[in-house]
Amino acid sequence: MQHTAYHIKGSYYEACNCDAICPCRRQDGVAGGLSTYGVCDFLLSWRIEQGDAGGVDLAGCKVCLAGSYEDAVEGQPWSVIIYIDDQATGPQSEALARIFQGQLGGNMVFTGEIAEVLGMRRARIELDHTPGKESIRLADIGGARVVGAVDFGGTVSCGIPGHDRPGRENLSSIRLKDGPFDWTYEERCGFATDFEYWR
Repeated sequence: MQHTAYHIKGSYYEACNCDAICPCRRQDGVAGGLSTYGVCDFLLSWRIEQGDAGGVDLAGCKVCLAGSYEDAVEGQPWSVIIYIDDQATGPQSEALARIFQGQLGGNMVFTGEIAEVLGMRRARIELDHTPGKESIRLADIGGARVVGAVDFGGTVSCGIPGHDRPGRENLSSIRLKDGPFDWTYEERCGFATDFEYWR
């Protein structure tokens, strides 16, 4: 499956420990800067509404990625754990693992370029990407949820789903306890939009 073509799209929601609006966002097209506290702890989620990889239907699958990085470390490498929906079939799980590790290339390459993958897990993932009510429930180890709105009249975008896909900044609470990641934050930043990745 190394050279398998894929095309997936759907909804995206993330939360991290930075103050809103997250410094890494572009606001009205202007690039941001370093994280609020020097260390960024985050939980990202994708709900695939349409798509496939090499003929394997991926519609309805869910993926989360938890991680952390420090501004002071050269290159700001991410340390991450990738979680694959435990309702995915074997072929679906294999395809998602390769896509989200960046192994299949295309325009979804951030994990392959800047992240050290500490582990891959199959987990129960529950996502609500209803605008203004977004939430993540990741088995019994973590989650995130929108707790408030952010008043900003311009455009906000994030590089992970792509700066061509502006979205909604929000206040979110986030928690995770798995391996090296053990944190809880209240009323920090979140972001929701859609995504489309392909090769």
